[in-house]
Amino acid sequence: MSCYLHNLKAILSEAGIEVTAESRKQIDRAIHEIVNTTYKDCPSTWKQVKQKLSSSEVEKKAFVKKLKAALP
Repeated sequence: MSCYLHNLKAILSEAGIEVTAESRKQIDRAIHEIVNTTYKDCPSTWKQVKQKLSSSEVEKKAFVKKLKAALP
């Protein structure tokens, strides 16, 4: 699993996304795109994700909505 995906279990569940061996990379890429960071730059990506999730409920819901839209 990506360096931060285990910390996002509740968010992924809220988005209705199941993390499997096959879907990890797709989820990871989608998250990198949402927060506009270079793929495989986990520390930078996790920092941006934490910022979005903790800034406000509106930001958190927007992140979940983008994640749902990015993944089939």
